[in-house]
Amino acid sequence: MCGIVGVVEPEGRVASGEVVSRMAGTLRHRGPDGEGLHLDGRVGLGHRRLSIIDLAGGAQPLFGEDGQVAVVHNGEIYNFRELRTELSALGHVFTTQTDSEVIVHAYEQWGDAAVERLDGMFAFAVWDARRRRLLLARDRFGKKPLYLARCADGTLLFASEPKAFFPHPSFTPEVDPLALADYLLYECVPAPRAMHRGVQKLRAAHRQAVDLAAGPAAPEPYWEMSYDAPSLAGHPDLGEAELTAQLWEELREAVARRLVADVPLGLFLSGGLDSSAIAAAMVETLPPRDVRTFSIAFDDPSFDESAHARAVAQHLGTRHEEERLDVAAARDVLPAVAAVLDEPLGDASVLPTYLLAKFTRRHVTVALGGDGGDELLSGYPTFYADRAARLVARVPAPLYRAARALADRLPVSRRNLSFDFKLKQFLKGARRGDDERHAVWLGSFDPAERAAVLAPDLARAVAAEAPDPFAEVRRRLEVARRHTRGREDELSAYYLQFYLGEDVLTKVDRATMAASLEARAPLLDTRFAQFAARLPARLKRRGTTTKYLLRKALEGRLPRAILARPKKGFGVPVAEWLRGPWHDLMQDLLAPAKLRREGLLDPVAVQRLVAEHLARSHDHRKPLYTLLSLELWLERFGPRAPARAAGAGAPREESRPALAAGATGRAGPA
Repeated sequence: MCGIVGVVEPEGRVASGEVVSRMAGTLRHRGPDGEGLHLDGRVGLGHRRLSIIDLAGGAQPLFGEDGQVAVVHNGEIYNFRELRTELSALGHVFTTQTDSEVIVHAYEQWGDAAVERLDGMFAFAVWDARRRRLLLARDRFGKKPLYLARCADGTLLFASEPKAFFPHPSFTPEVDPLALADYLLYECVPAPRAMHRGVQKLRAAHRQAVDLAAGPAAPEPYWEMSYDAPSLAGHPDLGEAELTAQLWEELREAVARRLVADVPLGLFLSGGLDSSAIAAAMVETLPPRDVRTFSIAFDDPSFDESAHARAVAQHLGTRHEEERLDVAAARDVLPAVAAVLDEPLGDASVLPTYLLAKFTRRHVTVALGGDGGDELLSGYPTFYADRAARLVARVPAPLYRAARALADRLPVSRRNLSFDFKLKQFLKGARRGDDERHAVWLGSFDPAERAAVLAPDLARAVAAEAPDPFAEVRRRLEVARRHTRGREDELSAYYLQFYLGEDVLTKVDRATMAASLEARAPLLDTRFAQFAARLPARLKRRGTTTKYLLRKALEGRLPRAILARPKKGFGVPVAEWLRGPWHDLMQDLLAPAKLRREGLLDPVAVQRLVAEHLARSHDHRKPLYTLLSLELWLERFGPRAPARAAGAGAPREESRPALAAGATGRAGPA
């Protein structure tokens, strides 16, 4: 895992090694083990390395046989051994054992089509000196980020994180109003937009060529998930027992492919079904005593899953470590997390993810995780809530408004995903159209609420320039529907692309990279994901039983209590922290005078949210945390903070908050 940067200067200028090195230096947390540069006239490439495979010989940039093709790569190529064998047979000469070298030789052999042969998580740039052409690409699910900036003077920049743009003198940080509007709607900024004007994210499963003479070409997709094809085994009529066995075998192989490393590795174990399934697969591949699992505990029992993680670890016999998170740790870590995000993120679970990554990195360099199972196997309760919402849509409007009014009168609970919170969120989005409903359920502000909280002039400008708030959702679903069989597949496609791709994977990448920890997601293995997507809907969800076939595959492998557990998110008690340890921070960040100076938000509307939340008349945890994340981002990366952002990287180690004393424990064999 690494960080990459690059520049393409306008005609008549040459790339500066000093500038490229400073850009790469902002990503030191992504690659603390070394730096590499390559300059070729107008073009400069930079790389920061986290050594995982071939610790001594894998420094980047890497070059082809004649030195005319160079690559900088962030990620892991899981099928590199097969590709290496094939390319060697075709006459290519390898000089390292690293997985990244297959990219440069694959490009030499197959050109732009090389990306279609790669199986892994990646963002890379290939510089073809002979053709004076750059090729950029990003993996199928968007596990690894890639940003591009077009500056006013014609300079083109790219990087793993936009903080790397600040050292370049041509980059000027300005807020993109449409990206801000998207953020308030989705709690993240979906590609291709990014929070800075002139910056874009390359979409997942896309590549983009940049010709020095002709300029950047339009990004193009190289892969799309298919739901409507037969299973990978070529047997669409297999029965449930056969498909259960095949699902498990595909998962075992996906896990095995992610156990290749020359450094210690482990697993984030929450005690939920997905991470527990990966743990079960790991102990069928490695001796249980060699499997290291890590979890984090909370003082608040409604948010704590540590007992379930311990139960899984004890059942499987893994070496398990946990660390307890207290309120002070979470309170203190919020600004540090904002400093590594580069874009605001309204998902508060980034806080425990960050602390878990920091804790895990003290023991291993690579950690597997359970991301992807809910999206592929219908694991979210919103999948079955979707059908209920379609029934609510038939209810007469006066009755629906009365139901919402009654729900608003329910006492506000402090518990994680409490009944009142879930009911109010459900009713908020229930009568929206199929393309909009889940965005409203997952987001902080619906379009009307967003218009109210934005500064009036900005709200009018956004409405004029982007009259359909859900245009990107509709565009992606229109593409997905070419390969889906029905509503269940549409929901899977939506959650894979928006919630997983734009929120969860961004959260995991930034939190783990801030700790210089590589995260791997076996459930997003291309073969496994494609197999799971093509399963019949009845084998993914039966009534309110989610991930049905995975539960069947795990019978006898995990405790029954774990198999029977409902979905529980990785949450934190934001509602209470806003009234307690975060109260002063919230009042400072959302102060009316400050908001008026910035000119982005309506101070009156924001203060109303604050007052209602503090009075416990409403639970505004989601919108208020979303606004806090925005304001912390503005302080670090906004137009008024370029000096600080220029040196922005992961927080220094000494700034990490101390966790509760005596909070480390073990479960399973020592």
